[in-house]
Amino acid sequence: MRRKIQLGQGETERVACVSASAFRGLDTVTGEVWGPEVLAERVGWLTSLVEALCTQVTSAHWNRPDLARLASGRDCSGARLPSNAWMAVRTLGWGAVVPAGMYVPDRVRRVAEEQAGRALRSAWWRSEITDAVLATWPAGPDADPLRRTETEWAVLRAACPDGQAVAASVLRSRTRQIAAFQAAQGGRLPVDVCALESAPGGGRQVVLAAADKQLCTLTRCPDDPAHYGMLTVRLPARPDPRTRADWHPTVIRFRLSPTIPLNAALHVPTLRVRGGRLRLDVVFTAAAPATRRDRHTRAVAFDYGLGTLLTGGTLTLTGGAQPTVITDGQPVFFRPDGVLAKADRLRILGEHLWTKTAHLQALVDGRTMAGQWPAPSTCAKLAALKVDHAAVSMRRSKLNEQLAKAAARFMVETAQSARATVIYLEDLRDMEARGKGRTLNTRLSSSVRGQIVAHTRHQAAAYGIAVVIVPARGTSKYCPKCLSVFRHHAAPDNPKPGWKWATCPNPACGYSADRDVAAWQRIGARGLTHQHTTVLDRSSGTYVIRRTVQELDQPVRHTPHPGTAPSSGPAQPRAVADRTKAGSTRNRPVPRQRRRVPAPPATPVAQSAAAGPGGKRPAGRMPQWPRRHPQWRGRRQAPHTMSTPTRHQPRGARLGAGFHLHTHATPVTSRARPSGQPRSFSQDRSRADNPAPPRKT
Repeated sequence: MRRKIQLGQGETERVACVSASAFRGLDTVTGEVWGPEVLAERVGWLTSLVEALCTQVTSAHWNRPDLARLASGRDCSGARLPSNAWMAVRTLGWGAVVPAGMYVPDRVRRVAEEQAGRALRSAWWRSEITDAVLATWPAGPDADPLRRTETEWAVLRAACPDGQAVAASVLRSRTRQIAAFQAAQGGRLPVDVCALESAPGGGRQVVLAAADKQLCTLTRCPDDPAHYGMLTVRLPARPDPRTRADWHPTVIRFRLSPTIPLNAALHVPTLRVRGGRLRLDVVFTAAAPATRRDRHTRAVAFDYGLGTLLTGGTLTLTGGAQPTVITDGQPVFFRPDGVLAKADRLRILGEHLWTKTAHLQALVDGRTMAGQWPAPSTCAKLAALKVDHAAVSMRRSKLNEQLAKAAARFMVETAQSARATVIYLEDLRDMEARGKGRTLNTRLSSSVRGQIVAHTRHQAAAYGIAVVIVPARGTSKYCPKCLSVFRHHAAPDNPKPGWKWATCPNPACGYSADRDVAAWQRIGARGLTHQHTTVLDRSSGTYVIRRTVQELDQPVRHTPHPGTAPSSGPAQPRAVADRTKAGSTRNRPVPRQRRRVPAPPATPVAQSAAAGPGGKRPAGRMPQWPRRHPQWRGRRQAPHTMSTPTRHQPRGARLGAGFHLHTHATPVTSRARPSGQPRSFSQDRSRADNPAPPRKT
């Protein structure tokens, strides 16, 4: 199987991973065809062997001197260590030892040593963060490590390697971990990360990337190369193989994901056993347009919210001696109201099950400590509650995963429709649910911001669209048109202090909009004006703007709608229709929506029916067709998105229609613009362009 692909001009390699399931295997020695249960059992034996060898290496070298030696990249003689983890482990003499009486091929040992080397290398960064937190631990009876002063935080970041790039949430989580250890040990602080954490294991997986063709090979099926692949790997025929004959070559056929192109290069997968099934993490390399770090002129920006998950729009950077950021000010929204409501219901159910589980566990532990046998019924209830809680947690994880993928797809499609080359998102890694009320704290803790960024990066890379993280400080505080400090209140017609609506106090500006609508304009303008400071974060592979310069922040200019202003002469004020309420609203019947059978009174049909009961309602209820359908799409729904209803009706949850009836997004379509200028505010148009919907009788 080739591992290189042909790249054209302006293309780069895009490495991605998809999951696949295997349901059948063929033992080439005995000729037996295995089902999913037997196949999962054989791979489980291999996983247990690799896990035992990996844990043996990590446990023997889980100390700070060995971690420092491996992280330095030099052996005891000063020679450079190989880049492959398994070769570095063997160079240092840390190879895995096979138990006596068992036969394990050298390639399987190589896989275990590769996993152990990766786990030990990844622990060094945690070790440096832990050392910095311990070195700057506040002393004194009233000192609180979670309430450091600005000076103490600056000292802590200076002690961390590349401390300015470390998120505050990482430092706080590490501080909480050390504080929990101190409380459990009676006030004693840990020496280093090796005392704070236990030695890592192998993760219950088999990383075949460290093996060669003698252990496994991967090819596409000759009869259907676009949809199926074949993995040939040696699996043990017994849990404790004794000789070489106990390792049989096995052919595993699995279905390839439709997202893998036919010309992509496949790489050997990682094997996992989950839920009694064999799962394969297939890695492939495909060609994709190269993304740019800077030199962007058209961008889309998005702001995170709670009710409305994403609010964004399009911005353009003009050229010239003084570049200006212009926008049409028309936002697009992504509202997963029903999905968030369902996630909240699952969270409440999970908390309820966990409370009952903790209560029963306390009863069982109390009887055990007293030397009594717990009641069998209590043990059975406890086991059932644990199973139910695990199922609810799995449902929450899958729902959050679907929500993150849907949000990422919406942002990428918006960028494609606007012909943008970059997506700007705010950096909310440091946002924590503290001091914002019980309800808001819970909603913040249940958000999926990190998953949304990861899926957006993955989907945008296929189209050559860059994803840049912008600092979020001050994006909701200042007016995007004049950079004045906003006044936040509850609603446009409610001066009560709140956070939802923002009004500019500058009389020359007078901008008033939703808080999120103003925030995405500030995010996009900050990204476009600071794009020369964009750097690539090597740990996550994401473009990041570390810090901003106040002098570079400039107002966003809102462009008028093409054709609203005259070509010559001074601008004339628009004629505004008089909307003063002067009387009762006249009922205007809508055509084709009146009742036809039986005929309404005073109509020719009713007057001509002298011999029959024309115009009278028949006995009983008038038969009506069902108006609610689980898979019905409204008139306002675009072909590729969900419409935004005025009031959410969770019919999908009640009727089992699925996920997408709960996700409502602004339709994103490509519109031809005669002058090439972006569209303006919706409030700048005349009311004739946006007629009010007809009233129904």
